[in-house]
Order: sequence, then structure tokens, then C-alpha cells
Amino acid sequence: MFRDRSDLLEINYKFEFEDGKSTEFKVFIEPNTLTVVRTIKEPPPEWTKMENFQCPHCPLNKDEYKYCPVAVNLKDVISFFSDTPSYENVVVTVETIERTYIKHTMVQDGVGSLLGILMASSGCPILSKLRPMVKSHLPFASIEETEQRVFSNYLFAQYIKSKNGTTPDWSLEGLKSLYSDIQAINQNIAMKIADLEALDTSINAVVVLNNFADTVTFSIDEDDLSYYKNLFKGWIE
Repeated sequence: MFRDRSDLLEINYKFEFEDGKSTEFKVFIEPNTLTVVRTIKEPPPEWTKMENFQCPHCPLNKDEYKYCPVAVNLKDVISFFSDTPSYENVVVTVETIERTYIKHTMVQDGVGSLLGILMASSGCPILSKLRPMVKSHLPFASIEETEQRVFSNYLFAQYIKSKNGTTPDWSLEGLKSLYSDIQAINQNIAMKIADLEALDTSINAVVVLNNFADTVTFSIDEDDLSYYKNLFKGWIE
């Protein structure tokens, strides 16, 4: 039991629009499990129920879980940006304990970054493998930065597995399988929220996330590591 929020990891997203309006989303994360701590007690909306939002390949049992953990985490963001066009310009400020990030960008990019942290820390058993990256959340990461973080996270997990006496996956086949599952999750979410939004911000934000997943999968499929071979030349020569 936490005495107060000072025990939690906090990530604050602030959106400032050109018309002078602004809004903030404060994300509180339990530091040991790296899952979101929900501060609102009222029941989630009907559309977040497993029977309405569950992905086809979801391992959770609908009899045990009433609500989709991802949908519950995303509901406030989807609701707020429902009437916002994805291309609208915005200043996004992301504050963490260690540092502050500021970017002038389209609203879909800021929302995509926010959705990424909410999805990984939602409690979804598939997305839980991305949880270690929550601790070092990098807003607005480029494709190259995302790939390097994903590969590093996965390979370090394999090192830990080897130390624990289990068989590591140095071929990245498990990572390929994981990102195939993540792509299916993204596609399901985009399809579900299409019926909830008047405009396209959250949908396009999920599409942006899925493009990153596509890139990771493509790099593994094509064995295209030329960028990294050059980057790590000092280690392999």
C-alpha cells in the first residue's frame, strides 16, 4: 500500500494547442510491477469490457477479467481527443523525474507517445514484455531509437534467461513472434476505436505505433542489421 503518490513513478503529458487551450494527462506507475495505478474509482465505460474490446489472440479469460486492461488505460485519452483532428499542431511537454521533453508536432505524434506508455503498462499479458522499457520511457523516439531499445531490451532478457539456466533466444525468433502479436493488438485497437471517435487522432496514433512495430518485424525478417553493424563496428572488428 502506497502512503502517497511520491512512491510512484510519474510521467506527465501536457498538450498546448494553438488556440490557447491545454490539457494534461498524469500517468502514475507502480515502480516494482511497472503497471499503471488507476486513480479513478468509478466503473469503466461499457465499450471497455472484454466482450467488446478483447483481441482475438488475447490469453485472458473473459470469465475472470471483466474489462480489457488496455481499453481501460486508453479510455480517457480516446475520449478527450475524439473531436480533435490528428494533424492539428500542438506543443507537447513530457515531464519525468529525470528530465523534461518538449516537441512542436502534430497531435497524433504526441498521443501516440502517450498511448505507447499506457499500453505497455496496462497489464496486458502480451504487452507486458515491453514493460522494462517503461522505466526508461523515451517520448517521440525515432524508428532507429525504438529498434535499438527493443533489440537491447530483448537481448538483455535472453542474457538473464541464460543466467537463470533457461534457453536464451539469440536468433530473435521470439521477438518476431511478440511483434506479430503486438501488430494484431494495434490493428484490433484501431478497429475498435474507429467507432468511438468523431475524428482520427487516436486511430492515427495507433497506426503510428504499428508502423514502428512493422519496422522492427521487417528488420528481423530481412536480417537487415547493416545500420547496427556499422554503429557497433568498434565491437565486431
